[in-house]
Amino acid sequence: MQQQLTIYQSELEEELSQLLHWWTTYTIDKEFGGFHGKVTNDNLAVSAPKGLVLNARILYTFSAAYLLRKQAEDLSIATRAFEYLINSFLDQKNGGFYWSLTPQGKPLDQKKQVYGQSFAIYALAEYHKATQDEQALFMAKETYHLLEKHSYDPEFTGYIEAHTYDWQNLEDLRLSTKDQNDKKSMNTHLHVIEAYANLYTVWPNKSLKIAIKQLLANFKNYIIDSQTGHLQLFFDADWKVKSTLVSFGHDIEAAWLLLEAAEVIKDEQEIRDFKELALKMADASLRGLHKNGGLIYEFDQANQHWIKEFHWWPQAEAMVGFFNAWQISGNSTYLTETFKIWDFIKRHLKDAKNGEWFWGVDHQLLLMSNQDKAGFWKCPYHNGRACIEIIKRMQQML
Repeated sequence: MQQQLTIYQSELEEELSQLLHWWTTYTIDKEFGGFHGKVTNDNLAVSAPKGLVLNARILYTFSAAYLLRKQAEDLSIATRAFEYLINSFLDQKNGGFYWSLTPQGKPLDQKKQVYGQSFAIYALAEYHKATQDEQALFMAKETYHLLEKHSYDPEFTGYIEAHTYDWQNLEDLRLSTKDQNDKKSMNTHLHVIEAYANLYTVWPNKSLKIAIKQLLANFKNYIIDSQTGHLQLFFDADWKVKSTLVSFGHDIEAAWLLLEAAEVIKDEQEIRDFKELALKMADASLRGLHKNGGLIYEFDQANQHWIKEFHWWPQAEAMVGFFNAWQISGNSTYLTETFKIWDFIKRHLKDAKNGEWFWGVDHQLLLMSNQDKAGFWKCPYHNGRACIEIIKRMQQML
Protein backbone atom coordinates (compact mmCIF):
# COMPACT_ATOMS: atom_id res chain seq x y z
CA MET A 1 0.00 0.00 0.00
CA GLN A 2 2.84 2.41 0.83
CA GLN A 3 4.33 1.82 -2.61
CA GLN A 4 0.94 2.41 -4.24
CA LEU A 5 0.49 5.66 -2.31
CA THR A 6 3.95 6.89 -3.29
CA ILE A 7 3.25 6.20 -6.98
CA TYR A 8 -0.19 7.81 -6.66
CA GLN A 9 1.25 11.00 -5.17
CA SER A 10 3.91 11.21 -7.86
CA GLU A 11 1.34 10.74 -10.62
CA LEU A 12 -0.99 13.37 -9.16
CA GLU A 13 1.84 15.88 -8.84
CA GLU A 14 2.63 15.36 -12.53
CA GLU A 15 -1.06 15.51 -13.44
CA LEU A 16 -1.53 18.79 -11.59
CA SER A 17 1.45 20.27 -13.39
CA GLN A 18 0.04 19.22 -16.76
CA LEU A 19 -3.45 20.52 -15.98
CA LEU A 20 -2.21 23.93 -14.87
CA HIS A 21 0.09 24.16 -17.90
CA TRP A 22 -2.89 23.46 -20.21
CA TRP A 23 -5.01 26.20 -18.65
CA THR A 24 -2.12 28.65 -18.77
CA THR A 25 -1.40 27.82 -22.41
CA TYR A 26 -4.85 27.67 -24.00
CA THR A 27 -7.38 29.71 -22.02
CA ILE A 28 -5.88 33.20 -21.66
CA ASP A 29 -7.79 35.77 -23.75
CA LYS A 30 -5.06 38.15 -24.87
CA GLU A 31 -7.45 40.26 -26.96
CA PHE A 32 -10.27 41.06 -24.52
CA GLY A 33 -8.76 40.13 -21.17
CA GLY A 34 -9.49 37.38 -18.69
CA PHE A 35 -10.04 33.92 -20.10
CA HIS A 36 -11.75 32.52 -23.17
CA GLY A 37 -15.38 31.53 -22.64
CA LYS A 38 -14.89 28.25 -24.45
CA VAL A 39 -12.05 26.02 -25.67
CA THR A 40 -12.74 22.91 -27.77
CA ASN A 41 -11.24 19.44 -27.45
CA ASP A 42 -8.78 20.50 -30.18
CA ASN A 43 -7.59 23.39 -27.98
CA LEU A 44 -9.25 26.02 -30.17
CA ALA A 45 -10.70 29.10 -28.46
CA VAL A 46 -14.31 29.85 -29.47
CA SER A 47 -16.15 33.14 -29.01
CA ALA A 48 -18.58 32.43 -26.16
CA PRO A 49 -19.99 34.12 -23.03
CA LYS A 50 -17.59 34.28 -20.11
CA GLY A 51 -19.08 32.70 -17.00
CA LEU A 52 -18.61 33.75 -13.39
CA VAL A 53 -18.15 30.13 -12.35
CA LEU A 54 -15.32 29.59 -14.84
CA ASN A 55 -13.45 32.73 -13.78
CA ALA A 56 -13.93 32.10 -10.04
CA ARG A 57 -12.85 28.48 -10.32
CA ILE A 58 -9.70 29.48 -12.21
CA LEU A 59 -8.99 31.99 -9.42
CA TYR A 60 -9.50 29.34 -6.77
CA THR A 61 -7.47 26.62 -8.48
CA PHE A 62 -4.42 28.72 -9.26
CA SER A 63 -4.47 30.30 -5.81
CA ALA A 64 -4.61 26.85 -4.21
CA ALA A 65 -1.88 25.60 -6.55
CA TYR A 66 0.36 28.51 -5.57
CA LEU A 67 -0.14 27.72 -1.90
CA LEU A 68 0.93 24.13 -2.62
CA ARG A 69 3.75 24.63 -5.14
CA LYS A 70 4.88 28.25 -4.61
CA GLN A 71 5.40 28.71 -8.36
CA ALA A 72 5.27 32.27 -9.67
CA GLU A 73 3.32 31.35 -12.79
CA ASP A 74 0.44 29.97 -10.69
CA LEU A 75 0.23 33.25 -8.79
CA SER A 76 0.34 35.22 -12.05
CA ILE A 77 -2.72 33.39 -13.41
CA ALA A 78 -4.52 33.73 -10.08
CA THR A 79 -3.87 37.47 -10.10
CA ARG A 80 -5.15 37.75 -13.66
CA ALA A 81 -8.37 35.97 -12.61
CA PHE A 82 -8.70 38.16 -9.51
CA GLU A 83 -8.30 41.39 -11.44
CA TYR A 84 -10.77 40.29 -14.12
CA LEU A 85 -13.29 39.27 -11.45
CA ILE A 86 -13.07 42.66 -9.73
CA ASN A 87 -12.84 44.80 -12.88
CA SER A 88 -15.39 43.04 -15.10
CA PHE A 89 -17.71 40.72 -13.13
CA LEU A 90 -18.25 42.94 -10.07
CA ASP A 91 -21.52 44.89 -10.03
CA GLN A 92 -20.24 48.22 -8.73
CA LYS A 93 -23.75 49.58 -8.09
CA ASN A 94 -25.69 46.68 -6.57
CA GLY A 95 -22.93 44.49 -5.22
CA GLY A 96 -22.21 40.88 -6.01
CA PHE A 97 -21.05 39.49 -9.33
CA TYR A 98 -22.72 39.16 -12.73
CA TRP A 99 -23.53 35.64 -13.87
CA SER A 100 -21.96 36.10 -17.30
CA LEU A 101 -20.22 38.55 -19.61
CA THR A 102 -20.05 38.90 -23.39
CA PRO A 103 -16.91 37.53 -25.05
CA GLN A 104 -15.67 41.14 -25.02
CA GLY A 105 -16.15 41.38 -21.25
CA LYS A 106 -19.35 43.45 -20.96
CA PRO A 107 -22.23 42.47 -18.60
CA LEU A 108 -24.50 39.89 -20.25
CA ASP A 109 -26.66 38.00 -17.74
CA GLN A 110 -26.68 40.27 -14.69
CA LYS A 111 -28.68 38.02 -12.34
CA LYS A 112 -27.26 37.15 -8.94
CA GLN A 113 -27.15 33.35 -8.90
CA VAL A 114 -26.23 32.35 -5.34
CA TYR A 115 -24.19 29.42 -6.62
CA GLY A 116 -21.99 31.87 -8.54
CA GLN A 117 -21.68 34.29 -5.62
CA SER A 118 -20.54 31.35 -3.49
CA PHE A 119 -17.73 30.50 -5.86
CA ALA A 120 -16.63 34.13 -5.82
CA ILE A 121 -16.40 33.98 -2.00
CA TYR A 122 -14.59 30.63 -2.14
CA ALA A 123 -12.03 31.90 -4.65
CA LEU A 124 -11.49 35.31 -3.05
CA ALA A 125 -10.76 33.68 0.30
CA GLU A 126 -8.22 31.36 -1.33
CA TYR A 127 -6.55 34.25 -3.15
CA HIS A 128 -6.31 36.13 0.15
CA LYS A 129 -4.56 33.09 1.67
CA ALA A 130 -2.08 33.12 -1.18
CA THR A 131 -1.41 36.87 -1.26
CA GLN A 132 -2.79 38.52 1.91
CA ASP A 133 -4.57 40.89 -0.50
CA GLU A 134 -6.98 42.91 1.66
CA GLN A 135 -9.29 43.79 -1.24
CA ALA A 136 -9.90 40.10 -1.86
CA LEU A 137 -10.88 39.52 1.77
CA PHE A 138 -13.04 42.65 1.79
CA MET A 139 -14.95 41.53 -1.33
CA ALA A 140 -15.42 38.02 0.08
CA LYS A 141 -16.91 39.44 3.29
CA GLU A 142 -19.09 41.90 1.37
CA THR A 143 -20.51 39.10 -0.78
CA TYR A 144 -21.18 36.98 2.32
CA HIS A 145 -23.13 39.87 3.86
CA LEU A 146 -25.15 40.26 0.64
CA LEU A 147 -26.14 36.58 0.69
CA GLU A 148 -27.15 36.80 4.34
CA LYS A 149 -29.20 39.93 3.64
CA HIS A 150 -30.93 38.92 0.42
CA SER A 151 -30.77 35.14 -0.01
CA TYR A 152 -31.06 33.69 3.50
CA ASP A 153 -34.57 32.50 4.35
CA PRO A 154 -35.30 33.65 7.94
CA GLU A 155 -38.53 31.63 8.13
CA PHE A 156 -37.34 28.18 7.02
CA THR A 157 -33.54 28.74 6.94
CA GLY A 158 -31.42 27.96 3.91
CA TYR A 159 -30.79 30.09 0.84
CA ILE A 160 -33.00 31.04 -2.10
CA GLU A 161 -31.41 30.09 -5.41
CA ALA A 162 -31.19 33.35 -7.35
CA HIS A 163 -32.14 37.03 -7.59
CA THR A 164 -32.35 39.79 -10.15
CA TYR A 165 -29.38 42.10 -10.73
CA ASP A 166 -30.60 44.29 -7.83
CA TRP A 167 -31.33 41.36 -5.50
CA GLN A 168 -35.11 41.20 -6.01
CA ASN A 169 -37.21 38.05 -6.49
CA LEU A 170 -36.64 36.13 -9.69
CA GLU A 171 -39.08 33.80 -11.48
CA ASP A 172 -36.53 31.57 -13.20
CA LEU A 173 -34.26 30.36 -10.42
CA ARG A 174 -32.57 27.59 -12.37
CA LEU A 175 -28.82 27.18 -12.29
CA SER A 176 -28.89 25.69 -15.80
CA THR A 177 -31.47 24.43 -18.28
CA LYS A 178 -31.12 20.87 -16.94
CA ASP A 179 -32.09 21.92 -13.41
CA GLN A 180 -35.52 22.26 -11.83
CA ASN A 181 -36.99 25.68 -11.11
CA ASP A 182 -37.30 25.34 -7.33
CA LYS A 183 -36.63 27.71 -4.45
CA LYS A 184 -33.77 25.71 -2.94
CA SER A 185 -31.28 23.12 -4.11
CA MET A 186 -28.70 20.81 -2.62
CA ASN A 187 -26.10 22.03 -5.10
CA THR A 188 -26.30 25.68 -4.11
CA HIS A 189 -26.27 24.85 -0.39
CA LEU A 190 -23.24 22.58 -0.83
CA HIS A 191 -21.26 25.39 -2.43
CA VAL A 192 -22.48 28.03 0.01
CA ILE A 193 -21.13 25.99 2.90
CA GLU A 194 -17.94 25.25 0.96
CA ALA A 195 -17.47 28.99 0.42
CA TYR A 196 -18.34 29.96 3.98
CA ALA A 197 -15.94 27.35 5.39
CA ASN A 198 -13.09 28.65 3.25
CA LEU A 199 -13.89 32.23 4.25
CA TYR A 200 -13.88 31.20 7.93
CA THR A 201 -10.27 29.99 7.60
CA VAL A 202 -9.20 33.60 6.95
CA TRP A 203 -11.98 35.40 8.85
CA PRO A 204 -13.12 33.43 11.95
CA ASN A 205 -16.21 35.55 12.50
CA LYS A 206 -18.85 34.51 15.06
CA SER A 207 -21.85 35.14 12.76
CA LEU A 208 -20.16 33.25 9.95
CA LYS A 209 -19.64 30.27 12.28
CA ILE A 210 -23.34 30.33 13.17
CA ALA A 211 -24.22 30.35 9.46
CA ILE A 212 -21.97 27.33 8.86
CA LYS A 213 -23.56 25.44 11.76
CA GLN A 214 -27.02 26.21 10.39
CA LEU A 215 -25.98 24.89 6.97
CA LEU A 216 -24.66 21.70 8.54
CA ALA A 217 -28.03 21.34 10.28
CA ASN A 218 -29.81 21.85 6.94
CA PHE A 219 -27.84 18.97 5.47
CA LYS A 220 -28.53 16.70 8.45
CA ASN A 221 -32.21 17.57 8.74
CA TYR A 222 -33.33 18.01 5.13
CA ILE A 223 -30.79 17.33 2.41
CA ILE A 224 -29.16 14.00 3.33
CA ASP A 225 -31.66 11.15 3.12
CA SER A 226 -31.26 9.43 6.48
CA GLN A 227 -32.39 6.11 5.03
CA THR A 228 -30.24 5.88 1.90
CA GLY A 229 -27.36 8.28 2.54
CA HIS A 230 -28.00 9.96 -0.81
CA LEU A 231 -28.51 13.70 -1.20
CA GLN A 232 -31.94 15.00 -2.16
CA LEU A 233 -31.55 17.59 -4.88
CA PHE A 234 -34.44 20.10 -5.04
CA PHE A 235 -36.82 21.60 -2.49
CA ASP A 236 -39.66 24.03 -1.90
CA ALA A 237 -38.94 26.97 0.39
CA ASP A 238 -40.10 24.87 3.39
CA TRP A 239 -37.79 21.96 2.42
CA LYS A 240 -40.41 19.74 0.83
CA VAL A 241 -38.47 17.38 -1.47
CA LYS A 242 -39.21 17.97 -5.16
CA SER A 243 -36.90 15.50 -6.94
CA THR A 244 -36.20 11.80 -7.30
CA LEU A 245 -32.75 11.93 -8.91
CA VAL A 246 -29.62 10.55 -7.26
CA SER A 247 -26.38 12.32 -8.15
CA PHE A 248 -23.52 10.03 -7.16
CA GLY A 249 -20.90 12.69 -7.83
CA HIS A 250 -22.56 15.11 -5.44
CA ASP A 251 -22.96 12.37 -2.82
CA ILE A 252 -19.23 11.70 -2.71
CA GLU A 253 -18.30 15.39 -3.05
CA ALA A 254 -20.50 16.33 -0.10
CA ALA A 255 -19.09 13.45 1.93
CA TRP A 256 -15.73 15.19 2.30
CA LEU A 257 -16.74 18.85 1.94
CA LEU A 258 -19.24 18.75 4.82
CA LEU A 259 -16.73 17.09 7.13
CA GLU A 260 -14.20 19.74 6.14
CA ALA A 261 -16.69 22.48 7.13
CA ALA A 262 -17.23 20.84 10.54
CA GLU A 263 -13.47 20.61 11.04
CA VAL A 264 -12.93 24.24 10.02
CA ILE A 265 -15.22 25.52 12.80
CA LYS A 266 -13.68 23.01 15.25
CA ASP A 267 -17.03 21.75 16.49
CA GLU A 268 -16.37 18.30 17.99
CA GLN A 269 -19.98 17.12 17.84
CA GLU A 270 -20.33 18.18 14.22
CA ILE A 271 -17.03 16.47 13.39
CA ARG A 272 -18.26 13.22 14.92
CA ASP A 273 -21.60 13.49 13.13
CA PHE A 274 -20.08 14.24 9.75
CA LYS A 275 -17.42 11.56 9.99
CA GLU A 276 -20.28 9.10 10.39
CA LEU A 277 -22.24 10.74 7.58
CA ALA A 278 -19.16 10.85 5.33
CA LEU A 279 -18.96 7.06 5.48
CA LYS A 280 -22.71 6.72 4.97
CA MET A 281 -22.57 8.94 1.88
CA ALA A 282 -19.45 7.19 0.59
CA ASP A 283 -21.28 3.86 0.90
CA ALA A 284 -24.26 5.37 -0.93
CA SER A 285 -21.89 6.48 -3.68
CA LEU A 286 -20.50 2.96 -4.00
CA ARG A 287 -23.86 2.00 -5.51
CA GLY A 288 -22.98 4.19 -8.48
CA LEU A 289 -19.65 2.53 -9.20
CA HIS A 290 -19.58 0.60 -12.46
CA LYS A 291 -17.56 -2.56 -12.95
CA ASN A 292 -15.37 -0.57 -15.36
CA GLY A 293 -14.12 1.48 -12.38
CA GLY A 294 -15.98 4.71 -13.16
CA LEU A 295 -18.69 6.50 -11.19
CA ILE A 296 -22.05 6.63 -12.99
CA TYR A 297 -23.60 10.08 -13.40
CA GLU A 298 -27.19 9.77 -12.11
CA PHE A 299 -30.01 7.42 -11.21
CA ASP A 300 -33.72 8.32 -11.22
CA GLN A 301 -35.42 6.52 -8.36
CA ALA A 302 -38.90 7.26 -9.72
CA ASN A 303 -38.50 5.17 -12.87
CA GLN A 304 -35.37 3.19 -11.95
CA HIS A 305 -33.54 4.74 -14.88
CA TRP A 306 -29.74 4.88 -14.88
CA ILE A 307 -27.95 7.72 -16.69
CA LYS A 308 -24.87 5.65 -17.49
CA GLU A 309 -22.51 8.45 -18.42
CA PHE A 310 -19.14 9.07 -16.84
CA HIS A 311 -18.52 12.80 -16.51
CA TRP A 312 -15.12 14.15 -15.51
CA TRP A 313 -16.16 15.88 -12.29
CA PRO A 314 -17.76 12.97 -10.38
CA GLN A 315 -14.61 10.94 -11.01
CA ALA A 316 -12.45 13.73 -9.59
CA GLU A 317 -14.65 14.12 -6.51
CA ALA A 318 -14.70 10.35 -6.00
CA MET A 319 -10.91 10.34 -5.86
CA VAL A 320 -11.04 12.66 -2.84
CA GLY A 321 -14.24 11.35 -1.26
CA PHE A 322 -13.13 7.71 -1.12
CA PHE A 323 -9.63 8.73 0.00
CA ASN A 324 -11.31 10.67 2.81
CA ALA A 325 -13.44 7.65 3.73
CA TRP A 326 -10.30 5.50 3.92
CA GLN A 327 -8.62 8.05 6.20
CA ILE A 328 -11.65 8.08 8.53
CA SER A 329 -12.24 4.34 8.66
CA GLY A 330 -8.96 2.65 7.80
CA ASN A 331 -10.98 0.42 5.45
CA SER A 332 -8.71 -0.25 2.47
CA THR A 333 -11.74 -0.91 0.22
CA TYR A 334 -12.23 2.84 -0.09
CA LEU A 335 -8.58 3.39 -1.03
CA THR A 336 -8.84 0.65 -3.65
CA GLU A 337 -11.80 2.47 -5.20
CA THR A 338 -9.77 5.69 -5.31
CA PHE A 339 -7.04 3.90 -7.25
CA LYS A 340 -9.60 2.29 -9.60
CA ILE A 341 -11.19 5.63 -10.40
CA TRP A 342 -7.81 7.22 -11.09
CA ASP A 343 -7.10 4.33 -13.45
CA PHE A 344 -10.47 4.89 -15.16
CA ILE A 345 -9.60 8.57 -15.62
CA LYS A 346 -6.24 7.74 -17.17
CA ARG A 347 -7.80 5.22 -19.55
CA HIS A 348 -10.92 7.10 -20.62
CA LEU A 349 -10.92 10.80 -19.68
CA LYS A 350 -7.35 12.07 -19.79
CA ASP A 351 -6.55 13.53 -23.21
CA ALA A 352 -3.03 12.23 -23.83
CA LYS A 353 -2.77 14.14 -27.13
CA ASN A 354 -4.17 17.62 -26.42
CA GLY A 355 -4.08 17.80 -22.62
CA GLU A 356 -6.66 18.20 -19.82
CA TRP A 357 -9.58 15.78 -19.40
CA PHE A 358 -12.49 15.20 -21.71
CA TRP A 359 -15.96 16.13 -20.47
CA GLY A 360 -16.97 12.48 -20.29
CA VAL A 361 -17.77 9.20 -21.96
CA ASP A 362 -21.10 7.45 -22.51
CA HIS A 363 -22.25 3.98 -21.51
CA GLN A 364 -20.16 2.51 -24.34
CA LEU A 365 -17.13 4.50 -23.16
CA LEU A 366 -17.30 6.65 -26.28
CA LEU A 367 -16.52 10.36 -26.00
CA MET A 368 -19.57 12.54 -25.35
CA SER A 369 -19.89 14.76 -28.42
CA ASN A 370 -19.89 18.56 -28.64
CA GLN A 371 -18.64 19.14 -25.11
CA ASP A 372 -16.09 21.72 -24.00
CA LYS A 373 -12.53 21.18 -22.82
CA ALA A 374 -12.96 24.52 -21.07
CA GLY A 375 -16.21 26.45 -20.82
CA PHE A 376 -19.06 27.80 -18.75
CA TRP A 377 -19.02 24.65 -16.58
CA LYS A 378 -15.79 22.89 -17.56
CA CYS A 379 -13.18 24.37 -15.26
CA PRO A 380 -9.91 23.29 -13.55
CA TYR A 381 -11.61 23.20 -10.16
CA HIS A 382 -12.71 19.56 -9.80
CA ASN A 383 -9.71 17.75 -11.27
CA GLY A 384 -7.17 20.37 -10.18
CA ARG A 385 -8.55 20.43 -6.65
CA ALA A 386 -8.63 16.62 -6.46
CA CYS A 387 -4.91 16.52 -7.22
CA ILE A 388 -4.15 19.33 -4.75
CA GLU A 389 -6.32 17.89 -1.99
CA ILE A 390 -4.90 14.36 -2.15
CA ILE A 391 -1.30 15.61 -2.44
CA LYS A 392 -1.85 17.78 0.67
CA ARG A 393 -3.37 14.85 2.58
CA MET A 394 -0.45 12.60 1.66
CA GLN A 395 2.06 15.24 2.72
CA GLN A 396 0.29 15.54 6.08
CA MET A 397 0.31 11.76 6.50
CA LEU A 398 4.03 11.60 5.82
